[in-house]
Amino acid sequence: MLTLLFVVYFVIAFIAVGSIILYGSNPSRSLGWILVIIFIPFAGAIAYLLFGVNRREFKIFTLKRTVQRKLYDKKHLKHNLSKNKVLFESLEHRKLAELLENSSKFPAIEGNKVTVLNNGADAYRTMFQKLETAKKFIHIQFYIFEDGDVLEKIYQIFKKKIAEGVEIRMIYDAIGSFGLKRKSIKKFKEIGVEAYPVMPIKFGSILFAINFRNHRKIIVIDGDIGFTGGVNISDKYVSSQSELGIWDDEHLCIEGPAVESLQNIFIKDYYFASNNEELLEDKYHPVIENKGDSVVQIVASGPDSNYPTILYQYIGLIDIAKESIYIANPYFMPSRPLLEGIKMAALSGVQIKLLVPQKSDSILAKYSMQSYFKELLNVGVKIYRSSNFLHSKIIISDNEIVSVGSGNFDHRSFEQNFETNALIYDKKVAKEISKNFLSDCDKSSLLTLKEHNNRAFYNKILEGFARLFSPLL
Repeated sequence: MLTLLFVVYFVIAFIAVGSIILYGSNPSRSLGWILVIIFIPFAGAIAYLLFGVNRREFKIFTLKRTVQRKLYDKKHLKHNLSKNKVLFESLEHRKLAELLENSSKFPAIEGNKVTVLNNGADAYRTMFQKLETAKKFIHIQFYIFEDGDVLEKIYQIFKKKIAEGVEIRMIYDAIGSFGLKRKSIKKFKEIGVEAYPVMPIKFGSILFAINFRNHRKIIVIDGDIGFTGGVNISDKYVSSQSELGIWDDEHLCIEGPAVESLQNIFIKDYYFASNNEELLEDKYHPVIENKGDSVVQIVASGPDSNYPTILYQYIGLIDIAKESIYIANPYFMPSRPLLEGIKMAALSGVQIKLLVPQKSDSILAKYSMQSYFKELLNVGVKIYRSSNFLHSKIIISDNEIVSVGSGNFDHRSFEQNFETNALIYDKKVAKEISKNFLSDCDKSSLLTLKEHNNRAFYNKILEGFARLFSPLL
């Protein structure tokens, strides 16, 4: 029996180490995993399969290739590319837009109206209003759907719209929406909603799927109205559900040609969840008229992407800043290139402000985040701690460009999750969000280097320990 176990262990370890050698992109990370596999029999190899496999190189999430999938190579964006191609006056903006288009396939598109939704109450109010206007179809996906008043309101709207002949499709993350009751899902299906989980946890796929989640928040209505940002479908955005209080988040309503990019993301995710290609039909891709003056670029990446585009976006926004960078994020655990980029910007004279929550819904995330503070404070970054549970994911560069979306400043958002941000090249929108950001900073506590250095010794131990797990958070 021991001989058999040894053989099984050797085979598993051999396969895992071979995968690391073939697909590992970070030498120190790869060496660490090899040591874990060698010195922790069985558990080390399983941990690697769960958390360590480089899906971007291993292509674990490659979807089947069909003729119809040419959609994802801009087939249905052609009218936007020809009609709404942006000619940037700024060289920096043009280079950033080109970088993001080449790495995620979505161009910067003009002719959009952008409405900033500063909190959950604003977001839901506008969502409900726009959903009521649907004439043809509603496509909706969120990381978290939770039972409560907000979900019930959506159900009532969907029931009415389906009776009017509107098609409704809904996808939800199997882990993020784990608490959603089966009877709630059944209730939506019974009225005609096509609802599917993304990457459900099954016996045969648990090792390959459990650590890779769809964190996106997208609504598309009739192809020309879209929503994206950080708000999920949950009552905790409008009422206090725990000691964290009401979750504070930022969301956007986008109307115009850029909504086609959100539609393409939804279609790909819907196909991944349902294996249904019906949304490739032209009726789901109407020609969209201009609705406003904002240039919008949708930025998306995930384990099936060739590049970590969300990471490229954040590094790019920091790199082009000349005067200021404002960042709001609940899980600020930057990769080394991103951290060094922030430090270089601060040392070159760029004013950098970071807004994070005082409390967190994750103890490991809280202490891991705090482990980066000393490096930032040493170079002059101003760190503000909000008394509310700040859940916004915002970065503003020079009050000219602003990103709002689902992407956190952590390894999970850069490498493991499917994420979507909206990048707005519009000074008016950027200044509006910047004004709200600075107002939140004024209401938050400013952390000083002296205060941080005087924290309890056990905090430092917890921070060091938590930082070891930052790639898994």
